[in-house]
Amino acid sequence: MLAGNAAGDPSARRVPVYLPPSYDRAPERRYPVVFLLTGFMGRGRMLLNDSPWSASIDDRMDALVAKGCEEMILVMPDCFTRYGGSQYLNSTATGRYQDHLVHELVPWVDRTYRTLGGRDHRGVAGKSSGGYGSLVLGMKHAETFGAIACHSGDIAFDYCYRPDVPKFCAEVQRAGGIERWLARFEAAVQKKHEDFVVLNMLAMAACYSPNPATQPFGIDFPIDLDSGRWREEVWARWLEWDPLVMVERHAAALRTLRAIYLDCGVRDEWTLHLGARLLTARFQQHRITHEYLEYDDGHMNVSYRYDLSLPWLGKALKESGSAPASEQ
Repeated sequence: MLAGNAAGDPSARRVPVYLPPSYDRAPERRYPVVFLLTGFMGRGRMLLNDSPWSASIDDRMDALVAKGCEEMILVMPDCFTRYGGSQYLNSTATGRYQDHLVHELVPWVDRTYRTLGGRDHRGVAGKSSGGYGSLVLGMKHAETFGAIACHSGDIAFDYCYRPDVPKFCAEVQRAGGIERWLARFEAAVQKKHEDFVVLNMLAMAACYSPNPATQPFGIDFPIDLDSGRWREEVWARWLEWDPLVMVERHAAALRTLRAIYLDCGVRDEWTLHLGARLLTARFQQHRITHEYLEYDDGHMNVSYRYDLSLPWLGKALKESGSAPASEQ
């Protein structure tokens, strides 16, 4: 489904799959499945990185199982694009990444591995852009995913994205235009931290406001890159993808899920904890059962939060028993 995508990215992807400790010992047993979505500039293989300071997801899951966590199959998709990420959406500027997940990867996993099958035994979780993707998949594909976990997800676009749009415009102008900026970035051997703002806004525009008629990349931007004039009509298209807005359209679907888990650090550099608070308030208004937690940390290096969400998902997705439920 990714073949011929407008960004020119490869359609063949490497997708690591974690199998539970008992998988080979119990050939008749079937397992729940959780799809783990990485953040912006990430791909599934990164979850297996070995670090002295943070356990890889396979080591982390083994340790959780040893402590009593439900055994699960973990699938780590690769939805990376030349712009740094897809937000796990379909876009004419990047590709059909949501369709790739739902209509290609999910059936492949069920055919290839001993899954329990069915949405009540299938979850999706992620951090940052991956947390955003988990929320959107839970809203738009509640028939496929029965439980979701969102760590520091992109919520409240007016807070987390809008302040960076003028900075993006200024950097593009200094580079002599978006084509020159992207060519320089792609040619650079060492990618610089200061390029993140431009790349992030370029990627988000590709996901939220694609336009095949716009040259050169088929993307509309919420700011005029020559004059700096704000383009309210384009920004309105971005807001249609904000979970704060989407929940109004998809509340009924969210109420059918077996479990919803959200958390965010109160020192998040993009103030995503404010968005999370606003979203949980709307969940309460719509009587959507969920768990929301805050903790004293920022946005980066918080993979340890999976120590909470994976056992939570395991309880929700196991073969029998009711899903955990609490609301804050």
